[in-house]
Amino acid sequence: MDDRLTPDHPHTTSAQPAPGAATSQVARPAGGPDLVISDLVIAYSSGGYEVRPIDGLDLRVESGQLVLLLGASGCGKTTLLSAMASILSPTAGSIHMGDVEITGLRGRELVDYRRHKVGVVFQSFNLVPSLTASENVQVPLRTAGVAGRQARSRAEELLRRVDLTDRLHHRPGDLSGGQAQRVAIARALAHDPQLVLADEPTAHLDYIQVDGVLRLLRQLAAPGRIVVVATHDERLLPLADRVVELTPRAPEASRPPQQLTLHPSEVLFSQGDPGDLVYVVNHGAVDIVRRRIDGSEEQLAQLGPGRYFGELAPLFGLRRSASARASTHSTVTGYSLVDFRALHTHPADSTSTHPA
Repeated sequence: MDDRLTPDHPHTTSAQPAPGAATSQVARPAGGPDLVISDLVIAYSSGGYEVRPIDGLDLRVESGQLVLLLGASGCGKTTLLSAMASILSPTAGSIHMGDVEITGLRGRELVDYRRHKVGVVFQSFNLVPSLTASENVQVPLRTAGVAGRQARSRAEELLRRVDLTDRLHHRPGDLSGGQAQRVAIARALAHDPQLVLADEPTAHLDYIQVDGVLRLLRQLAAPGRIVVVATHDERLLPLADRVVELTPRAPEASRPPQQLTLHPSEVLFSQGDPGDLVYVVNHGAVDIVRRRIDGSEEQLAQLGPGRYFGELAPLFGLRRSASARASTHSTVTGYSLVDFRALHTHPADSTSTHPA
């Protein structure tokens, strides 16, 4: 079992101990602050439309925990990591590490946070090809003004802890994917940060390389440090203390159809909402509209009796790509995906549809 949270409806269960949790060899600070995210909203423009991959997220992570951000590509995992790293600013809400509001940092305080309080492990490693493993780990140290001899000593210490003592002077092109990822992890630990963020750390690794990297990440999470891992790979679930599901999941079980009466201009669902039902218009008409970044709307379709809409959200775990609003006094019926499939054996053959 794992602690699973969804952005819209958090719920919690117990977590089983993860492999490697009690055998850590990587040092971390003694004690540390909790990570608290409150009503976080991140919105941006895409093709003239407003996209909200993160909309009202609340999350509390205790020091020593490893958290998975789980979801399909495009669901906001990297966006959320970037906000935690203070690389981008959210539209609304706040992120706190203890008493420090990350989203409110400016100037020297922001530089200090990025440099000393957070370490980032990038999906593509982001190692400098012309530098050795040791020199890559030294980069954040030298940038912070650490003397050359001290920086080299610290880099060697960290590379020893990630079991790369025999690769100190190898360049990235001479390393395996797993070795390069461990160099990236060592670099993220250069300033002994309280928060380590890893973006798809196993994406480019084979199953043999994955084992070592996962055990290392698990070892990093202990009192004094929080580790947040963004992934779409559900095989990582046993590793985590907490799981935040950023891709909505529609219930697979059958349930009674929901018949709804809508007044003119009443909104059935809004763009960006999670979706678990497919709707059929029984009477009246429903407008499918998409919100633009400037606040205006584009009408995509008007659907009358017999037309259905909204199937992609529950089918693929997506958020609603548009809003559905009654054009006139209307009635619609909402079906679970299982029941809708039973009613429409070949929905792709029908022209009476809009995905919304």
